[in-house]
Amino acid sequence: MDDGEEESEEGDEIQEKVTKTKDNKTKAKSNKSQASSLEASSAAYTGGTFKSNMFKLQVDQMLSNLRPRQGKREATAADALHKIKKQIDAIPNREALPLLQAERDMIKKSKVAIPFPEPRPAHDAKYKLAYEKPQNVNVVGSFPLKLSLRDRQAPLSIDMLVTMPKSLFQEKDYLNHRYFYKRAFYLACIAAGLQSSLKAFTFHFVNFRNNPLHPVLLVQSREATSENNWRINIIPGLPEGTFADNKLLPTKNCVRPAQSADDEQTQDLAATPFYNAAIQADTHITSYLKLLHASSTACEGYTDACMLGRVWLRQRGLGSDTNKGGFGNFEWAATMANLLRTGAGSGKPVLSSGYSSYQLFKATLQYIAVKDLAKEPALLDAAGLILGSEDGQPVFYDGPRGQNILYKMTSWSYQHLRAEARTTLKMLGDNLFDQFDAAFILRSDNVLKRYDLAVRVPCSALTSDVAEDRQITQRYAKIHNVFSQGLGDRATQVIIQSPDHEPWGLGSARPNTERKGELLVAVNLDSANASRAVDHGPAAEQKKEAAAFRKFWGEKAELRRFRDGSILESLVWATNSGMSIIQQILTFLLYRHFGQDAAASAVFSGDECAKLIKQSNGLSAFQPLMEAFKTLESDIRGMDDLPLTIRSILAADSQLRYSSVEPPMSSHQQMKRPADVVLQFEGSGRWPDDLVAIQRTKIAFLLKIGELFESTQEGVTSRIGLENEGEDILNQAFLDIIYPTGFSFRVRIHHDREQTLVERILKSRSAAPSEKESAAIALATYKRVFIKSPSHTQALQKLCTRYPVLSPTVRLLKKWFSEHLLSNHFSEEVIELFAIHTFTRPWPYNTPSSTQAAFFRTLSFLSRFDWRADPLIVDLGGDLNTDNVATATTRFEAWRKLDPALNRVVLFAASSDDLEGTTWTDGNPAKVVCGRMTALAKAATAEIESKSLSLDVETLFASPLGDYDFVVHLNPAYTTNKSKAASGKYKNLAIAEETNAELVDYAPTDAFFHELQNVYGQSLALFYGGAGSTTIAGLWSPVTAARAWKVNLAYSTVPVKKGEEVIAEINKTAVLAEMARLGGELVKKVEANR
Repeated sequence: MDDGEEESEEGDEIQEKVTKTKDNKTKAKSNKSQASSLEASSAAYTGGTFKSNMFKLQVDQMLSNLRPRQGKREATAADALHKIKKQIDAIPNREALPLLQAERDMIKKSKVAIPFPEPRPAHDAKYKLAYEKPQNVNVVGSFPLKLSLRDRQAPLSIDMLVTMPKSLFQEKDYLNHRYFYKRAFYLACIAAGLQSSLKAFTFHFVNFRNNPLHPVLLVQSREATSENNWRINIIPGLPEGTFADNKLLPTKNCVRPAQSADDEQTQDLAATPFYNAAIQADTHITSYLKLLHASSTACEGYTDACMLGRVWLRQRGLGSDTNKGGFGNFEWAATMANLLRTGAGSGKPVLSSGYSSYQLFKATLQYIAVKDLAKEPALLDAAGLILGSEDGQPVFYDGPRGQNILYKMTSWSYQHLRAEARTTLKMLGDNLFDQFDAAFILRSDNVLKRYDLAVRVPCSALTSDVAEDRQITQRYAKIHNVFSQGLGDRATQVIIQSPDHEPWGLGSARPNTERKGELLVAVNLDSANASRAVDHGPAAEQKKEAAAFRKFWGEKAELRRFRDGSILESLVWATNSGMSIIQQILTFLLYRHFGQDAAASAVFSGDECAKLIKQSNGLSAFQPLMEAFKTLESDIRGMDDLPLTIRSILAADSQLRYSSVEPPMSSHQQMKRPADVVLQFEGSGRWPDDLVAIQRTKIAFLLKIGELFESTQEGVTSRIGLENEGEDILNQAFLDIIYPTGFSFRVRIHHDREQTLVERILKSRSAAPSEKESAAIALATYKRVFIKSPSHTQALQKLCTRYPVLSPTVRLLKKWFSEHLLSNHFSEEVIELFAIHTFTRPWPYNTPSSTQAAFFRTLSFLSRFDWRADPLIVDLGGDLNTDNVATATTRFEAWRKLDPALNRVVLFAASSDDLEGTTWTDGNPAKVVCGRMTALAKAATAEIESKSLSLDVETLFASPLGDYDFVVHLNPAYTTNKSKAASGKYKNLAIAEETNAELVDYAPTDAFFHELQNVYGQSLALFYGGAGSTTIAGLWSPVTAARAWKVNLAYSTVPVKKGEEVIAEINKTAVLAEMARLGGELVKKVEANR
């Protein structure tokens, strides 16, 4: 029996309670029995998978915070239960009346409309409806068993069973809805009796668990206070033995045409398993209450295992309601109770009563994940019974009670449940990190984050020709089958979610929710196949299969001959359409199988984010540059006049790892920014042993390479550039190589002897402190430029090949940072690590298969990432191990002890290739910037959660400029991707400018920003989105606050007399005016907010 727990309420209070867990993990037990219990069950948590009992402590603390307690709300609910029972006992009997007369009297005298299911009973029905006092009235479900979760925000849900007397029913009343008609009348009589006498309560009908066959009476207090935050479901039930169990087997038909009343004539009629199980569910409510109570008595860990299951189900949006999967708290508890009692086949219990709560929880998940009950039905204590599964529906048949516990599940909801169980088991098996939050705290039921694509179709367009409730379910099954067959291997999961059934007034007719709401179809894609343009069907000689293919696809199917000589039925989808290929397929399937209205009214969600970046379909936009890089490598290796042999030529740029926001040459004749490349020669004793001389030797090598390029490669332009002026031991030069095709590369030379020489300075006792400081900076720069950057680039190249949507996800995330003016504070590598984390540690989800889902999950991670207390550790190659994690964690803790104020390293970002954790974050970003990132991510995640499918994704990229002290608006003529000549009269002049080598790496707005940073960096915090950004925003530094007057302050001041004292305040007007003067025509206007 469904236990009335409200799965749909938000888990905010749970999260707040579990947050306390982390602050009180090591709280001592108060008595010896508790301590011994902790020690005895510790092995269940720490054995094998977990290296400490931290997970167990977290679970114990969570359960202690969630166990139900007796409070004022429970007391007022108990008082209401007593009043309701007393009044039900006082309701007088009603004489048996013909159906039509009984319905009219109920409306006329009591103003109550009988909540008949569809189809409604015939007016000329020969049976009569009557009311007699109930056989008994009991509280059932989770409330008496103390299995409900304590949550003060959600209403306390209580089930009250009113058992109807057996005398009201005839032997054949299980046929053709007669039992459900009598049940509905009995419920209406109770509603009429309570409504007239209990004025302090409100009464509504509601379909229990979204099952139209099971209307119940919902009772709530009129006074909306915390003490009255409860709801009571009054459920009519049957005494056991009213109908024979063999008449209600899942294989029997109990809804028959009028002319086929005899069993002999119903052999060819389809079985009605849902209908039959709905009757049995009403019969065995008390029996299941006894079973669950016996299990909690016999097995010490059963109750806590039920609570763990409840939390797990709720965080994933699973519940007993038919539109939430049909597997909720009751199904979990009943399944586990049966597995403790017996098992299919051998009859031996699957679960041991000696298991701890965690072992029971994990073993139940294992049973769900491994045992396919759709292919191999589980028949418990049902000797001689043979049951099959229809349409992929699972069967977990409880023999003693004659009921399939999973009767409310569909084929798609069952596969979804199993997928969740498998994911959780994988997650719990990951011993590198603590998975408690992912298993029990994080909600994973948001459609936009869980699924790759969602389609909403008005129910009226799909069920307009459906008359009965059960036919609606059959129509949903058809939609699932059509979409699954049509998508084929493009989709890994197709889920159907029907609308919620709302309560309705006692005097109102049952609302037709299934025809007024929206049907949601959610799809998870296989990213490797989703964008395939041509589908191959059966060969022409396979007559039967080809005919079925053409019948399904209609005019879309066409016979084609392919290069290998095969002639196949085929489907061809447009690749340059405004609609994605998946959207084209689903629209066609709706039109073909459900009509024009369904296709025209469908609303798609899922690919809006991908449209925000150019050429978001995989890696194809970067392939020309990758080919050009191969040409560069070949050209350099082919140079015979170089004095040393080339050891390696490595990519070290976001454009060469598929992660730049703008694809190379996406809107230009040539690249605007050259791609960084690291060149290393074979070792040689001819290199000088002095850092400054090494830098000069590098310049000579670059000059030689440039000369060879221009002499051997026609049309190639080369130029030497200088960098790190004033820092002699840092790399001093680079070589830009610009091909006539428009591709350009920036080559730096790596010499491994530099590291040894710099480390020698650091170890030297005679070196001055300033010299050592310069050496430390040089060593960090050397590792970042010549070692970490190429290594990171190679790792990301491999990951982008393994995960097709990683590249567009990284690019979209960089765009988000840019639009919020954070790009200058976060290196590209850090942003890439944020995105990679979503793919290599995807829990509680599986690896994302769409750009939008991956992007939203990354924002969700950023919103809850506590960078103050936790390091970011990312697995780049699948080889991260416990030693790596321990090393990185130790370094993080050392940094926090060394720099508790977070003045130098705020964000610790390590990876399997870089355990130091500070390569990309030493000095940047600052605390205020990280706080800004977290706040923006939280706001975006809240918007995603609240708006869900009605979300406008562009709002996530709109940055509130009012939060800054001032904003410098840049002239769009210098920030847009198109050059000024491109808008001129002559196209040949535009092309000439586009291919001008002098414009490579020419970014005036970037130069202006860096100038502002150099001049005002001490007194301002500047925010800039990088190339293409139209604004530079800023905050006045706290060091510029009013202070005593002194000379030589680092910023422009104005004296202000305060009493007898003269203080200095920053001259904001002058500073902003000076910024405008520095920018010249680059600046459109400067706006001061405060």
